[in-house]
Amino acid sequence: MIRTCAWRPALLAVLAGLSSLACEREASDSGDGAGVTAFVGARIWDGIGDAALDRRVLLVQDSKILGVVPEGEAPPGAEVVDLSGRTIIPGLINTHGHVGGTLGLEGGHYTRENLLRQLRLYAAYGVTAVYSLGGDGPIGIGLRDEQNAPGLDRSRLYVAGVVVSGETREEVLDQVVANAEAGVDWMKIRVDDNLGTTRKMTPEIFTSVIQESHSRGLRLASHIFYLEDAKALLRAGTDFIAHSVRDLEVDDEFLGLLAENGACYCPTLTREVSTFAYEDRPDFFDDPFFLEYADPAVLEQLEDPARQQRVRESSAAQRYKEALRVAQRNLKRIADAGLPIAFGTDTGPVGRFQGYFEHMEMALMAEAGLSPLQILRAATADAARCMGADGEIGTLGAGRWADFVVLTEDPLEDVSNARTIESVWIGGVRVE
Repeated sequence: MIRTCAWRPALLAVLAGLSSLACEREASDSGDGAGVTAFVGARIWDGIGDAALDRRVLLVQDSKILGVVPEGEAPPGAEVVDLSGRTIIPGLINTHGHVGGTLGLEGGHYTRENLLRQLRLYAAYGVTAVYSLGGDGPIGIGLRDEQNAPGLDRSRLYVAGVVVSGETREEVLDQVVANAEAGVDWMKIRVDDNLGTTRKMTPEIFTSVIQESHSRGLRLASHIFYLEDAKALLRAGTDFIAHSVRDLEVDDEFLGLLAENGACYCPTLTREVSTFAYEDRPDFFDDPFFLEYADPAVLEQLEDPARQQRVRESSAAQRYKEALRVAQRNLKRIADAGLPIAFGTDTGPVGRFQGYFEHMEMALMAEAGLSPLQILRAATADAARCMGADGEIGTLGAGRWADFVVLTEDPLEDVSNARTIESVWIGGVRVE
């Protein structure tokens, strides 16, 4: 028979949700709190509640969260980390990023070293999990396979493999099969004409991709721009709208389809910013929060007058600038309807700075009219739920990975306080 642990009643309530194997192991330890780390004295927001709770204790063991208990309920013998005056939140989740071959302003650097650099950069900004939606190869899949172990020193990575594309059913289904056999977490397609410059995937083709992906137990994310394409994809069963609708205001039909499907909507507002921001010297080039990790050589290239002139003269850049305002209005309407929003940025390609742009995204969501609570839920619990990972990440609930961020200020009062990062912990280990 499994012995219960002789800890106080509040802690026993937390442990009730843990597996019998975990409790059996704890019972065999020499001390009640052996192997447990207690983060004490902080305000804690678990990713679900409406506010951070004062003077709580976060309990962690073997890279996983045991639970959150009131002050004074830490088990005797636990290692204590004093975080008095701080706020703890779950690690942020980017449901649409790209961890790939970009290095500076160049592509073609898809190496293990470069992918690790990007994942560590995300972690430095409090983004502890990234869904790389396309362009992923065996190295990324290998890093994904390594992450469910203690001592992780970078963000978790989930992958979509090759973005499925093609003009025949046979061509696209071959890619679906190859991705599935490679062990991807998601499937990804693009249904977009890039402002009239390319051909879109047809409804017949994307319906086949969605059906085949679902038959293999894989959810599918759809890159879109236009409202009508988003509706068609929802009717075909897509699980995830991977960008904002940016041509027209969303209507009741779209909201109804989103609700009926249970699909999630990922705004990626900073994707638009990246298309026009470098027509001049952007203000964030003077932000110490950005400059701490920025490469001066890259900034110098982006400030090249000839490059800036090309952006100013780009009709696409100006169209995307207008599209950003449409995207923000649509995001507010979707949020007001209570539909699921998944935080995402499309960072990773040239000029889309990983980590920093996630905080810019939150500022743009606030500018659109979302509350700090709505934004933070989109970036934690709701993001995990949308990606099917809510049993592993996204909240500070028992049994989840101990991925969290320690802040000096409360982001539920002002979402910009998410920038006040004191430390980042992944699997219960502080990331240096």
